[in-house]
Amino acid sequence: MDLGISGKRAVVAASSAGLGLASAHALAAEGVQVAICGRSQDKVDAALESLPAVPTGDHVGLVADVGTADGATSFVGRAITALGGIDVLVPNAGGPPPGNFASTPLDAYLAALQLNLLSTVAMCQAAVPSLVDQGWGRIIAITSHSVRQPVANLILSNTARAGVTGFLKTLATEIARHGVTVNSVQPGVHATDRMKQLHAGNIDDAGRSIPTGVVGRAEDFGAVVAFLCSDHARFITGTAVPVDGGAFQALQ
Repeated sequence: MDLGISGKRAVVAASSAGLGLASAHALAAEGVQVAICGRSQDKVDAALESLPAVPTGDHVGLVADVGTADGATSFVGRAITALGGIDVLVPNAGGPPPGNFASTPLDAYLAALQLNLLSTVAMCQAAVPSLVDQGWGRIIAITSHSVRQPVANLILSNTARAGVTGFLKTLATEIARHGVTVNSVQPGVHATDRMKQLHAGNIDDAGRSIPTGVVGRAEDFGAVVAFLCSDHARFITGTAVPVDGGAFQALQ
């Protein structure tokens, strides 16, 4: 299926590895020129080298920490300048440390909100004016299925990602008439470094509790992100799509 996005420009945050890199790969495979970032020059260079080439220009790799509003704003601004514009924004960031209510101090919540809520707000503030002005755009945020079903021992992530989902839903209704869609994709357990850390290396054991019987592949997740950026998905906005192998089983 031709997604109709060849020649577009995408800014993908926290994308030197994991689901961010998988999303960048899926977009590049569709002919999208992408700007990626990470906190290590070596990792950014390796990720950049792995991306499929596109005819419209070179991909862009930037060293940036998007875990704060200032860092997120700076990354998007630099990426837009390097690409000469923006058509797609994929907000993303790492996850806060694990913990439950009893073990999590109050000041840890502020850092989590910076990481998983305010950074996304900042990225959108940096990108939305350009998307609205040109009358076409896609914002696809990477969040978590914990928004639908809180995950034990991840109280910071559960809290912050629920907040960003509310923000995205509100933004979607405000800018839909300008041809800009806003959605989020909610990963379950995928074979990424963070998931391996959270499951103490026993990520295959986690797959046994998923209806599919296996953990997700990062490339499958990236394909969903790319589809939501497509022309075929132009009537989809304000949604939060779980990609979790059927782990979330409630009706809504």
